[in-house]
Amino acid sequence: MGVMPLIILVSLVVAGGFVIAFVVAARGGQYDDTQTPAMRMLFDDEQRRSRPQQAEQATSEKPTTIHHNLHGRVR
Repeated sequence: MGVMPLIILVSLVVAGGFVIAFVVAARGGQYDDTQTPAMRMLFDDEQRRSRPQQAEQATSEKPTTIHHNLHGRVR
């Protein structure tokens, strides 16, 4: 039973560390923007659809080149 006060003390120190970490994060602005992550999910599809079109345009404008690595294999 002599270990119980030590365990309680260690658990209070760990809990205090978590409280301090939370306060530092909250003051640093970690939790300021709670609306954007929920809204980002709604607009994600539009960005994914436009990326392949942009990639096709970018590849059609650039000349094709073949790169060889050190082993002579084509990338």
